[in-house]
Amino acid sequence: MAHTWLEEIINAGDTTVDATMGQGFDTAFLAGLGSKVFAFDVQQLALDMTRERLSHAGVTAELILDGHENVDQYVSGEVKAAIFNLGYLPKSDKKLITRANTTLTALRKLLEMLSNKGRIAIMVYYGHDGGETEKDAVLAFVSSLDQKQYQVYHYGAMNQVNQPPFLIMIEKLG
Repeated sequence: MAHTWLEEIINAGDTTVDATMGQGFDTAFLAGLGSKVFAFDVQQLALDMTRERLSHAGVTAELILDGHENVDQYVSGEVKAAIFNLGYLPKSDKKLITRANTTLTALRKLLEMLSNKGRIAIMVYYGHDGGETEKDAVLAFVSSLDQKQYQVYHYGAMNQVNQPPFLIMIEKLG
């Protein structure tokens, strides 16, 4: 769903952000739409996996070994779309996780940069140590956004066990 809702608004040449590069699936998706992608991760393994995925797909992106909370140090101007996958990098150290403080800092900055009708997709994975804390902080933050400026949607399975992930989609009105 995240890709479907982002694809609706992204045009070639738009600036987009993959705030949590991970294995590179979202980075390759955004680059495949012809957008200028800035992808962030704090793990070299994520950059290596993403670089390989981009090479196989024949697309490019700006890969940044830094936390998403520093997005404003690398990206200027309007951002059409951004995507987050909260949690940890699969097949990696499960102690290295996204955290509420850096995620909320990144969200605040990206909301300021977001163009009218721009969207931010947040996949919330929370079935790990620290995941509930981040989930609760993100839900509280997005629930408090001014409804005159943003629409916030919540999409997820309701009959699944073991903390199923869910999607939050933010759209800037204007």
